[in-house]
Amino acid sequence: MRQTLVERYGMHPADIEVRSFQIIDELVPESLLPPDDGGKALAKRMIHASGDPDLAGHIRVSPGAAEAGVAALRRGCAICTDVRMVTAGINAGMAGSLGNTITCLMDDPRVPERARSDGTTRAVAAVRLYEEQLSGSIVVIGNAPTALLALLDLVDEGRCRPALVIGTPVGFVSAAESKEELLKRDVPCATLLGRRGGSAVAAAAVNALLKIATGQASPGDHYRDR
Repeated sequence: MRQTLVERYGMHPADIEVRSFQIIDELVPESLLPPDDGGKALAKRMIHASGDPDLAGHIRVSPGAAEAGVAALRRGCAICTDVRMVTAGINAGMAGSLGNTITCLMDDPRVPERARSDGTTRAVAAVRLYEEQLSGSIVVIGNAPTALLALLDLVDEGRCRPALVIGTPVGFVSAAESKEELLKRDVPCATLLGRRGGSAVAAAAVNALLKIATGQASPGDHYRDR
């Protein structure tokens, strides 16, 4: 009888993630990962989401950023995203168990008019509309470089202070520059240098923190499910 492709290549669901992280461990030198356990775990989740071990040398997690993110989640902080694709990738069940609301800034019906009046992108308008709510929140930008630039302008002006910024906007225009600017600021952050990034990578970073915040994983076990 012919062996199906599922039988040949498939694995039990519980084993897929474990094997994935074993492969990451085999392919990614420890020296390319952030030095602290929280940073390592967060970076491995980002690599897992992308399927690209070459990201390892380009991920940056500021010292204490993972711990700051976990602490904020446990306080019930808001999670603010730039686009729905990031929102969709965040584990709403885990967030809800901690009292974290997930808000996509671009969903606000006031955004298009604000963008027209300011002569900016909708991403910039969305960040500006929510400046008062961004302090103490986890801001997750996985798509729009201009959203990250607008956020950093607010930080520079002393108008908001997020608990953590996860910035992985993707693209050929301003994406790399926005992430370089993020690393220059004195704000806890996680990012991926260069043009690569995207919503899946950003959401994976949040989910890594949610796993530890809810006790489903610890920094030392690199967020494998228990």
